[in-house]
Amino acid sequence: QVQLVESGGGLVPPGGSVTLSCRGSGFGFDLYDIGWFRQAPGKGREAILLITRDGNLYYTNSVRGRLTVSRDNAEKTAILQMHSLKPEDTARYYCAAASWVGRENWTWEAEYEYWGQGTQVTISS
Repeated sequence: QVQLVESGGGLVPPGGSVTLSCRGSGFGFDLYDIGWFRQAPGKGREAILLITRDGNLYYTNSVRGRLTVSRDNAEKTAILQMHSLKPEDTARYYCAAASWVGRENWTWEAEYEYWGQGTQVTISS
């Protein structure tokens, strides 16, 4: 059974940091590109970054400079660390796996075969 499971969300004060994990099972995690998306209250889901199977990174401008991302293919896990969090970062965060995406299409949800259920991150004092 294919699964992606996110963890690590919670309540974070403004300016704080959070670490999210995405663990895959039931598929060849090392052969997939892993995207991170988020959905804020009342808004659509947006792509925020991609880490390819080779470790290449693509970011959107909304998060550039405030994220650290890594993956451990042996552990089938991707890690997203977010810093200097703002209230507008409040969202449900998802990871997704794509057999291949590139510079032109990595932000397209339809390109991702597998999705996790998401983990809520709330930025509030």
